Amino acid sequence: MNIDKTLEELYSLTSMGIKLGLDNIKNILELMGNPQDNYKILHIAGTNGKGSTATILEASLLEAGYKVGKYTSPHIEKFNERIVVNKKQISDEKICSYYKQIRTLIEVNDLHPTFFEITTAMMFDYFKNCGCEYVVLETGLGGRFDATNVCHPEISIITNVSMDHVNILGDNLNDIAREKCGIIKDSPVVIADSKPELIAAVEEKTKDYVDVIKKYSDIRFKLTEDFGTKIYIGNVEFNLSLYGKYQINNFLGAYETLKKIGVSDKNIQDAVPKVYWPGRFEIYSKENPLIILDGAHNVDAAFRLKENILSKYKREDVVVMVSILEDKDRHGILEEISEFSNEVIFTSLEDFHRGTSGNELLDLVSSFKNQRVEDDLVKAFSLAKKTKKVIVICGSFYLLSKFKKNIQMR
Repeated sequence: MNIDKTLEELYSLTSMGIKLGLDNIKNILELMGNPQDNYKILHIAGTNGKGSTATILEASLLEAGYKVGKYTSPHIEKFNERIVVNKKQISDEKICSYYKQIRTLIEVNDLHPTFFEITTAMMFDYFKNCGCEYVVLETGLGGRFDATNVCHPEISIITNVSMDHVNILGDNLNDIAREKCGIIKDSPVVIADSKPELIAAVEEKTKDYVDVIKKYSDIRFKLTEDFGTKIYIGNVEFNLSLYGKYQINNFLGAYETLKKIGVSDKNIQDAVPKVYWPGRFEIYSKENPLIILDGAHNVDAAFRLKENILSKYKREDVVVMVSILEDKDRHGILEEISEFSNEVIFTSLEDFHRGTSGNELLDLVSSFKNQRVEDDLVKAFSLAKKTKKVIVICGSFYLLSKFKKNIQMR
């Protein structure tokens, strides 16, 4: 089976949706000999910031000389991005062979796993066979019933909690925090958010936790001209290549975790300037116009994007190309965007599961001075290029994926 056929079959399982519960993944992993027990795991949950935190951890562990696996989602350009060892993506051939093995297992044992359960089982086995010493593991959704939550982590990390996936995780912060804290086991916990709902949910599970906002309350930071963030802990300076006040919390969550497992400041200092995390305030082009890509797929992420944009630009300098999936808080996201741009081009994601058209988004708001619809992404980009100094493309990782596949910068 070639890679196209394999991925087509795998993606077809997304129509099964999300199944809450860990029985399927436990059964599959048991049949595979529980590969997840073969390495040390740093397990990360949270509404936003998981990928940035994971990538800081990965870079620092590599700098310290460990063999490191990293599992993240969603991918932006190709599936292989989800499963990475020592910064090298899993090959097409390995995807095919691991999928084939698992498909045989589930057929023989009459199991019916979801897309994410199969992907997670493939990942656990691949990391075992690669001889990983540490695995940085990001939850897909929530925590308690997430397919990754079959592991016994060295440390559990909660980046933050805000409103997202309310139809699955709950429509209030208390419920969402409890779902995220479902990854807490009998090992230390690091949290990078001081919301009382999160503190309460953590303390229901354990007293063995560090709130890094509290612990490092006296740190200093500076946003740099070249879209980086300088962070000072005592007299030690860290030049993080990610931009934004919110990245400080992600850095601190990773930093505290790394200190707990004995990674030196020097290793972390050498690692953080090299961190690259696409689709999160990604400077896609520094030419005129500047092009910024950001998932911003929930209100909290859109607020953080707003904070970053307004730290450098005026509203009238910015044009936004946006599309948002139908199960997101589309109105709330668009209200945040309207605070950093007067001009928006609504475009379509109708060819994606849960995608919406530009006209559907247009009907939701009237906050922008200039609102246009252009469902053809290439034409929408041409329109955007004619107007402002800064183009921001945001609202969904699917939109960023579509953009990267369809627009080649020259």
